[in-house]
Amino acid sequence: MTQSNQNVSLDYDAIVVGAGIAGLYQLYKLREIGMKVRLFEAGTGVGGTWYWNRYPGARFDSESYSYAYSFSEELLEEWDWSEHFASQPEILRYLQHVASKFDLIKDIQFSSDVQSARYNEDTRTWEIGLQDGSVHRSRFLITGIGLLSQPVLPKIEGIESFEGESFHTSRWPHSPVNFAGKKVAVVGTGASGVQVIQEISKEVGNLTVFQRRPNWCAPLHNSIIKSDEMRTIRSGYKEMFERCDQTLAGFLHTVDPRGTFEVTEEERYAFWEHLYASKGFGIWQGNFKDVLTNTEANVSMSDFIANKIRERVHDQEVAEKLIPKDHGFGTRRVPLETQYYESYNQSNVELIDISETPIERITSKGISTTDREFEFDLIIYATGFNAILGSYDRIDIEGVNGRKLKDQWRDELSTFLGLQINNFPNLFMILGPHALLGNNPRSIEYNVEWITNLIQYMNERYLTRAEATREAVDSWYQYVLEQGEGLLSNQVDSWMTGINSNLEGRQKRIIARYSGSQYSYRKRCNEVVTSEYAELNLM
Repeated sequence: MTQSNQNVSLDYDAIVVGAGIAGLYQLYKLREIGMKVRLFEAGTGVGGTWYWNRYPGARFDSESYSYAYSFSEELLEEWDWSEHFASQPEILRYLQHVASKFDLIKDIQFSSDVQSARYNEDTRTWEIGLQDGSVHRSRFLITGIGLLSQPVLPKIEGIESFEGESFHTSRWPHSPVNFAGKKVAVVGTGASGVQVIQEISKEVGNLTVFQRRPNWCAPLHNSIIKSDEMRTIRSGYKEMFERCDQTLAGFLHTVDPRGTFEVTEEERYAFWEHLYASKGFGIWQGNFKDVLTNTEANVSMSDFIANKIRERVHDQEVAEKLIPKDHGFGTRRVPLETQYYESYNQSNVELIDISETPIERITSKGISTTDREFEFDLIIYATGFNAILGSYDRIDIEGVNGRKLKDQWRDELSTFLGLQINNFPNLFMILGPHALLGNNPRSIEYNVEWITNLIQYMNERYLTRAEATREAVDSWYQYVLEQGEGLLSNQVDSWMTGINSNLEGRQKRIIARYSGSQYSYRKRCNEVVTSEYAELNLM
């Protein structure tokens, strides 16, 4: 370590960006090893995803208790979940409770939007610029900003001209929105769109859904957790988290070892009926082992779900519009729903297929398609995110020799373990590109602990610089490719393959996520630790 590095003036040992599930736990762990930490959050409170996404119907699609933090037995003992799949208000209360319980607020600065981050090679520090013009210096920079957090509005002419209320689902107002008797439009039928449609259809005067492409949806089967059931859940937390650690993606559900056609037709359909009647992601994450890799198996499964849609929607013309034709079941994210398809049986709900009659423009009064003009009091945009890259692109991140992260990733999206980036020393990402997704808090806890252990390793040895080597990045990219071989999802346009028709330059598929198992991901990360971080340049 050089003399200049020893004497460098730091505001903090580490700066964390984002006060969601990832950022809160990272703050907790870094304080645990004695570091001086500051967390910057653009919002006015903690919660991350669950702070921003306040739209009606927003809730977990992982079981509440499996989504919770596992690091504190006391926290597990004192928190009662009211539903198997908690709604946004309850989730936000939970995260507020966590922040209060562990006194995290004192180290969080709210209403602080990070706009720039520049690495100084001479001092081996990060200089973080906020929107208020202030600059803060730290040794380490850790991002907990998510891969689905930067909203995108559709490329439709006239959006600013609408005179009524309009909201993106992930930027919902904090005050209640009155739907009673109103004419409402929802643009988009992804996971957020499905949740908001099934919820507000109960209240609105008229609801018009503008669908570009349908998704395969499956029943959530949510229910209340009574006190005796909560006691049973609590008594089994240890075994439950161990099970989550052993499943493919950290869910309570894991792949069935049988092949689709290794059983009789009667057994096959009985199994699918069981999954369709069961809670949560079992139908996606606990299906036959080849449903997401074998085209014939996937077609058979897709036909099963298509028939369920036809059974549930009265108007068969509408039902056909709700059945995807461009991808198979489970090859894109599966939204879980509660009476979503039955919403279209209501006389006050209309479905517009914009692949048949495209939207031409937003007008001052509503929406104009090639077929007709609609007047609305309120327009809801459930049009998703600038996935994978958006939350990073909005920050001007500059590494060694003035290298811009935006430029580097435009040339090639590459990371090491989804945690580090070549040319950007001392920058760590929690659930960055090419990290393991799934039941995210399970992966978040692992990522945070891996990062914390590395920083502690460095501190104990008076090391001040950590950067993934180019060889390590290349090796990881090849590993990511190998782990995703044969997956039908990599042959489909979705945010998981980097596609977004509302964004320039995002029409070509890329390898944007790690799609191997939790075991294979952790095995590789643990090997790096065992080698004493030989694939990192540590100085």
